[in-house]
Amino acid sequence: MSPRPAPDAPNGRGTRLGRVARVARRGLTLIEVLIVLAIIGIMTGGIIAGSSQLSGARLKHSSALVASAVRVAYTRATARSKSVRIVFDFDNDTLWIEEADLPMLVQSKDATATGGASAATDAERAAVDESDRILKGPRAPRPKFTIVDSPGLAASKGAKKGPTPLDGGIKFRQIQAQHDDSPRTQGRAYLYFWPGGMTERASIQLSIGGSKEASQTLSLLVSPLTGKVFVKSGSVDMKVPADDKEASDRTEGF
Repeated sequence: MSPRPAPDAPNGRGTRLGRVARVARRGLTLIEVLIVLAIIGIMTGGIIAGSSQLSGARLKHSSALVASAVRVAYTRATARSKSVRIVFDFDNDTLWIEEADLPMLVQSKDATATGGASAATDAERAAVDESDRILKGPRAPRPKFTIVDSPGLAASKGAKKGPTPLDGGIKFRQIQAQHDDSPRTQGRAYLYFWPGGMTERASIQLSIGGSKEASQTLSLLVSPLTGKVFVKSGSVDMKVPADDKEASDRTEGF
């Protein structure tokens, strides 16, 4: 009868099985666990940082889109000698440019949000009806606005006419133009432009995902004299000069 191989004999089956069993029982060492946790932390940090940078880039791109819309509307009002407005839709986070069929002067502190133009939504129609009921008497016809082609602000799928969306995850936080009695945070907001190079003082705030954090918000301040847009970090409300006179172009009143 031949003897059994010793447990530690070279190339013996018992040796291989013993090693596997010992490794299985040993598990992971503390150093190995720390290395795995460090790798997971690095990967998670990279993903978060990349996501934050992407959201910040989208916020900046959306602010550039709004500034471009202001410039297009300002130029169009002067070139066509018609009243023009930008429509900001909070529900869909889109914007577009419209042109009036009649000359108009915006009604300051207008509770209907339209500034004296015809109503475009059910909420605006209800507000206009209530305003007319309170005031009564004959009223001048309200200008009607229709959407126009806006090169440089093309809607999705290459269309020239239609709402233009903000970048994914970017939302209108609040908007206040000079005719508004308070900042608007829902429904629609409007910014008006007139022939001769005039617009309203306004503050247009964009944020990442509707965040209220200053680090995730950009404010676009519109000059009524030149139509220039100044981009500020954080939430900056519209500032009206105390003497109700327009500020100079040098300070812009901001």
